[in-house]
Order: sequence, then structure tokens, then C-alpha cells
Amino acid sequence: MVLAGGSGQRIGLATPKQLLKIAGKTILEHTLTVFERAERVDEVIVMMNPGFVGDAEAIVRKAGLTKVSRILPGGTSRNATTQLALDALSHYAVDNTNVLFHDAVRPMLSQRIIDDCVTALETHHAVDVAIPSSDTIIEVDDDLITDVPIRSRLRRGQTPQAFRLSTIRAAYAKAWQDAGFTATDDCSVVLRYTPQVPIHVVTGEEQNMKVTQPVDIFIADKLFQLATSATPEYSEEDYIRELSGKTVVVFGGSYGIGAGVADLAEKHGARVFRYSRSATRTNVANPDDVAGALEQAHSATGRIDFVVNTAGVLRIGRLDQTDPEQIEETLRVNYLAPVNIARACFPYLTRTGGQLLLYTSSSYTRGRAEYSLYSSTKAATVNLTQALADEWSEDGVRINCINPERTQTPMRTKAFGQEPAGSLLSSEEVARTSVDVLLSGLTGHVIDVRREDPVRNGEQI
Repeated sequence: MVLAGGSGQRIGLATPKQLLKIAGKTILEHTLTVFERAERVDEVIVMMNPGFVGDAEAIVRKAGLTKVSRILPGGTSRNATTQLALDALSHYAVDNTNVLFHDAVRPMLSQRIIDDCVTALETHHAVDVAIPSSDTIIEVDDDLITDVPIRSRLRRGQTPQAFRLSTIRAAYAKAWQDAGFTATDDCSVVLRYTPQVPIHVVTGEEQNMKVTQPVDIFIADKLFQLATSATPEYSEEDYIRELSGKTVVVFGGSYGIGAGVADLAEKHGARVFRYSRSATRTNVANPDDVAGALEQAHSATGRIDFVVNTAGVLRIGRLDQTDPEQIEETLRVNYLAPVNIARACFPYLTRTGGQLLLYTSSSYTRGRAEYSLYSSTKAATVNLTQALADEWSEDGVRINCINPERTQTPMRTKAFGQEPAGSLLSSEEVARTSVDVLLSGLTGHVIDVRREDPVRNGEQI
């Protein structure tokens, strides 16, 4: 049971927060997709804010979420919504049915937590999910501390909360007999009204956060970026099956990452068209050149499935000492080119449900001295990716952005010279991840590609 009855008032929105978009999809779709992929979940029912049932139905229909059997209006309180959910399960046998209640606005639930909850129900009748509290919790009355509980015994509750259907039904049956009944979660109902039932606790995860406050939207968006640094990995057989007969257009395909992507796609059966200023005299900053390249590829194969743009320029130096022509070139190649490519490739990609793949740099998160233009245009590319993922979602066209750690490419060598062996990613590693992303269902994501753990010391480009 996905509980999606929130109104969004706490974050000052007219639209429920579960319908906000993060990483190219609504929060609700992200959450439902998690359960769609859960092998041990058989059916999903959504309890939706009554005024937005139609919106939820459209999301489910468009995303092809086959496990969602019903979308029902929720109640005016958490307790009322849970009871309506239980009513919707009245045709199930209570002795062999398990039910998980999950907040729709916890879109980063892991498969591990779901599996642990279902496994726990084999030996327990009620299961909660919680994580240790890293903060000291205080009890307050009239702004004065009345108690400081021992932190080692405290946990922060999450969802899903899982029950055998007979257990949660019995607890609510007793609860409604209490004139003063109110509760903010379902485990507390079991604890209060059927205290003889032990409630097992499964370890949750910090990423399984609830989007409640305005800042949570930004945090969740960044967490999605971190989560997608581990993209789906495909086998050689997967590559052949997914790439054979497809058309791939690579701008900047003569060397470095672009050449790696082109080589990998071509090796596994794709028709690859490589364009660059050096090999085909294609200037990505020229809209006519871009349009001509796409038309050539489409005329030859009758389709375009993937468009990749790795072209870029990196000029080192203070802005006040940079030649105006170099400023113009950087802006045209690093930002206007992705814009022009996006505009030109969109009609082709709508016919195939394809994807545009762009590239940024870790410097997009913080502008750095000596390459202000480069880092700022890369930040613009990230925003372009996220905006177009939203714009194109209804058309079935995906767009993502690769954020590689410092990578051994001719462009980098030209800017920085030779660097210590082993300190850089290889362009082949980045190319492999790029193709994995092309074959995935991701959209609106910024995918980190790193040699080691993201938390590292030192400057990165």
C-alpha cells in the first residue's frame, strides 16, 4: 500500500509533493517503480489524495507499472487512509496475506529494505524500519528540557511498516473503539492496541528519507545523482541485443570518450555515425552542421536511437585576461552546442523513444579560478539536462548527463600536460558507463563516474 494522500501544504505548494518531479520523474513514479521491481511484492495499491487520483492514474499508465492494481482516494488522516487501505484488502485471506505500508514521498527505498521486511514477516507479525539517531533527542515542555533519553536506545522511524494482514486488522478494529484514537503511523497502533504482539525492527537507510520540507526536495535530487553513480551494468550479450540495428550519432567521436562510446556501440552491432571538426569538419556550434549530420544518419538508416555529445573546449586562464574570441568559442561549443543538438535531435528521438547523452564536469558544483567559463557552462549543461528531462517526459525521450572524474583525454592533456599515471580515469571506463546509461531507463540524471569513493581530497576537473 503506497500512501500518497499528502497535500503539499507543509512545503507551501498547491500540488501534492508526491507529484513533484525529481530527476525527470514524479516522486510518486520513483516510489512505485521501486515496488514494480521488487520480486517479492505481488500487488501495489495507491491511496491517493482524492483530488489527484486522475494524475496518479496517468503516471501509472504512462510508466507501464503493471503491479499497480488500483488507485483509490485516501482519507483525511493517516489512520483513515490506512483503514481505507485495509477495506480494499477485504477480499484477501487474513492468514496468508502480508501488507507493507509505505510513504509515497520516500522515493529512495532500497530493494534490500523491502526484502528484509518480507523476510521478517516469516517469523514476526509486525515489522518496522528504523535507523539510529545521530542527534541527541530531548523532551521539551514549554521550551524547557524535561528529559534527555539515552540516545543508544533511540531510533528514527521510516517506512515501509509491514504486517500480517490479520495483525493490522485486529489492531485497527480495537483502535476505532477508542474515542480518542489518533496515531501518526501504523506500528504505534499495533503497539498501543495489541501490545502482546512484538514489533520487529529492520535496519533502514539514511537515503530512505521522507520529502517533507522544501530543502528535502534539493537533498533528494542530489541523492538520486549519487544513487545513479552505480548504473546498471550490462553483459556482452545485453549489448548485442540492445545495440544491434540501432543508430548512434556521436558528436566529438574522433578521440577520447566520444571515440570510446562509438567503438563500443559499433562493436556490438550499432550503426555509428561519428562527427567532429577534425574528421568530418562538423562544427557542433553551427546549427546547420548539426542538422546536416543528423539528417545524414537518418537518411542512411531510417532511424536515430541515441545521440551523444562529448565535444567541448577547455581554456585555462583568468577571465579578465581571456580573449573575447575564446570566450565566444567556449560558450558556443560548451553550451550553445548542446542546446542546438537537443533541438535538432528531438524530432528523431521521439520516433524511437531514444536518448540524448551530454557530459558535464565535477567542477559544475563549484566554479573554480582559472576556468570560470568551463565550469559555468558545465553547470548550465546539468540544468539543461534536468529541465529537458521534464519537458520531454511526455514524449518518451530521455536525456542524461555523465559527470566523469578527471579523465585521460586529449583535451585534458592539452590543458594540463602529462599527469601522474593512475591518477586519471581512462576514457574507456567512462565510455562503458556511458553506453550502460544509454541502455538504461534513466532520464534527468547526472551520473558520476569515479575511480574510487566520491568523498576524496584534492581538486578535480
